[in-house]
Amino acid sequence: MKRWFLLGLLLTLFVFLAACGNDTTDEPPTESDGATETTSDDSTANQDTTESAPTNGGEIVMVTVQLINGDGNAIGTAELTDEEDGVAVALQIEDLEAGMHGIHFHQAGKCETPDFKSAGDHFNPENSMHGIDNTDGPHAGDLPNIEVGEDGTVSQEFKAENVTLEIDEENSLFKEGGTALVIHAGEDDQITDPSGDSGDRVACGVITAE
Repeated sequence: MKRWFLLGLLLTLFVFLAACGNDTTDEPPTESDGATETTSDDSTANQDTTESAPTNGGEIVMVTVQLINGDGNAIGTAELTDEEDGVAVALQIEDLEAGMHGIHFHQAGKCETPDFKSAGDHFNPENSMHGIDNTDGPHAGDLPNIEVGEDGTVSQEFKAENVTLEIDEENSLFKEGGTALVIHAGEDDQITDPSGDSGDRVACGVITAE
């Protein structure tokens, strides 16, 4: 009788110990786990997806201007890059008449076809005379002539030394309302005020920070 009693007691003790061994508790998430997850989310949210206007400390340093002709058709681009000594201009344009053409920055960010008169006069914040070769010039928006090939295309680079892309500067192309890049039908003589006898406006592109 005692043997059966001891056997039952041992069996009960074994079951109790087995139950205690399987009793585990879940550990709460640590603060370091939460910080890791937050860092991952912030990294994704801060990715810069703007390719046409990269920034440096909040300032736009590059913008691509889309140019159209008098019919409103896209004919190419002008890539403007802000540098210490001015704005670098890189043109890739087609469908123009072969020969030399005047090109200028104009004071209004409007390109209404077919004549682009909406772009206003040359960009001239210092009220200078027209022409790179003018002793009383030039306008800030005056630029060297471009040469279009027999195939109607031009791929040319030059520096606009009298303008900037820095917002709030007097000579900024990103002034309120924007500015425009305009190509003329003829060559600019770089001295005759107000536009160098460069003729009609045949292409235009709006320059804006927006």
